[in-house]
Amino acid sequence: EVQLVESGGGLVQAGGSLRLSCAASGFTFDDYAIGWFRQAPGKEREGVSCSSSDNSTYYADSVKGRFTVSSDNAENTVYLQMNSLKPEDTAVYYCAAPCDGLLQYYWGQGTQVTVSS
Repeated sequence: EVQLVESGGGLVQAGGSLRLSCAASGFTFDDYAIGWFRQAPGKEREGVSCSSSDNSTYYADSVKGRFTVSSDNAENTVYLQMNSLKPEDTAVYYCAAPCDGLLQYYWGQGTQVTVSS
């Protein structure tokens, strides 16, 4: 069974940090480009980052310089380190694959990130 399991969301004050985790089962992250997406209330889902198997990562302009993607291939887990969080970062965050095309076949369940002023 292919599954993505996300964790690490929560409530944090503006300027704080969170690290989200996405653990894959049924496939390895080496098979696909892995991305992070988010969806805020009343807004369309947007791409946050997309990391290829060679660890090159694209970041959305809105998070560039604040968010960093890393991975642990042995644990088949990718991380999204979120620093200097802003209230506008409040959203449900998802990991998904592949992120380098128009269609993502696999999605995590989402984890809520809430940033208070």
